[in-house]
Amino acid sequence: MGTTDSACDELGRVGIWTLAFDGQPAGRVRESAAEIEELGYGAIWYGEALGRDAVGQAWLLLSATRRIVVASGIVNIAFRDPIATATATRALGEAFPGRYVLGLGGHRIDDTVHELDGYPMPARGRALSTMRAYLDAMDAVPHHGPVPDPAPRRLLAALGPKMVELAARRTWGAHPYFVPVEHTVRARRIMGPVAFLGVEQAVVLDTDLARAREVATAHVAAYVSMAPHQEANVRRLGFGDADIVGGPSRRLVDAIVAYGDLEAIGRRVRQHLDAGADHVCLQILTTDPASAPEREWRELAPALLP
Repeated sequence: MGTTDSACDELGRVGIWTLAFDGQPAGRVRESAAEIEELGYGAIWYGEALGRDAVGQAWLLLSATRRIVVASGIVNIAFRDPIATATATRALGEAFPGRYVLGLGGHRIDDTVHELDGYPMPARGRALSTMRAYLDAMDAVPHHGPVPDPAPRRLLAALGPKMVELAARRTWGAHPYFVPVEHTVRARRIMGPVAFLGVEQAVVLDTDLARAREVATAHVAAYVSMAPHQEANVRRLGFGDADIVGGPSRRLVDAIVAYGDLEAIGRRVRQHLDAGADHVCLQILTTDPASAPEREWRELAPALLP
């Protein structure tokens, strides 16, 4: 585990990561966020897909809660100018001091225009140089209003060694997504003992192991097939064609997703913490990804939280 004790005090060891809020009405999102806070989780992490934009989602979650940290996991830098990101982050930091964490990511790596469900994704340059330039541009935006105190913290969705190093050097730390425990070991080694490391962990809470493994396999297959940077990362960690081509192997699925009962999920959380993570945010997978997994959030809380 790292030495960011104050971060652990604020975020706790375990948080919730979800994309389910994108498909929920605002009132329902408020209710869910308030319950996650009441259950004792330390942070709410949310992805940015094609529903609410990341800034709007942050306002909704922060205004519905009183003390829990809200973290973007991630704001896609291909969607917005760094000036807009910097000024919106400052506004969130001023309105909700110390409670918003800006996670940055994005992986457009060539000169073509990509599409996601028919939505054009602007092209970007190589990931490392693009992110470095984006941070530089954010830092250069002048303050024309109140300066938030404390300054909002930033994280990078870092996978490769150079991006992990950049995260430790230029931001509060890293938020790796879709990674096994071995990645946590390597990331901590690169980042040193102080930088924050908040790891996403996909889980399926289901004692029917065949059914749980089916849900887990579908999740891994989707990411490996649609996200070249995720495939590259698992290959970097030692997985090969036998684990990827034609569908994910049992070895790869078991490394990426923790599934089974409360004990199995708790064991994976402890493995990440022992490997150097400061915080583990759980993405609960179910057969209905559009619905918020509220039952699982409730069941996991007493088993994983102090």
